[in-house]
Amino acid sequence: MKNSRVAITDEAKKIVEQMKEQHGSLIFHQSGGCCDGSSPMLISKDDFYLDESDILLGAVAGVSFYMNQDQYEYWKHTHLTVDITKGRGSSFSVEIPLGIRFLIKSRLLTEAESEHFRKVEAKKNELLP
Repeated sequence: MKNSRVAITDEAKKIVEQMKEQHGSLIFHQSGGCCDGSSPMLISKDDFYLDESDILLGAVAGVSFYMNQDQYEYWKHTHLTVDITKGRGSSFSVEIPLGIRFLIKSRLLTEAESEHFRKVEAKKNELLP
């Protein structure tokens, strides 16, 4: 059973490591906007403002992966895998100059994974004031 909602392919991980060397601390963010807004963007941690509408799904390659709450409502029943493909995206993601872009592959959560995340969410809600 997966304990994270997000994973990364080996090919994408290599690009993330390369970008961390060039740009320092990074985050993934998936906003759910139009066009390339539904693609994950790899952004300098200091260049992006996170607020209460951004949900932390986990970390891949040592990089936190956030998703906008509205987008999460559509994807909360899925496990996401960050991958890479050739082609330029139209976002501010740091890999764009390489002529590649990140993309998401998804699958539905298994019953065991769904139950695990329901328990995690319930426990988190118990801790809130």
